[in-house]
Amino acid sequence: MRNDLVERRAARGWSQAELAQRLGVSRQTVISIERGRFDPSLPLAFLIAHTLGCAIEDIFAPDAG
Repeated sequence: MRNDLVERRAARGWSQAELAQRLGVSRQTVISIERGRFDPSLPLAFLIAHTLGCAIEDIFAPDAG
């Protein structure tokens, strides 16, 4: 799954640690999601979208092909 979490987080001036704190997860979780090594659970994806003020599909998209 692709995501643009890095760009959306950076646009708000938030560090990985700050986003992690807002989400109630570890910084390592944010890093893993940003790098595409970990797909968040549906509740976490909804929380990420809510925290960033957008829809899930604005952040996450299936890999092409």
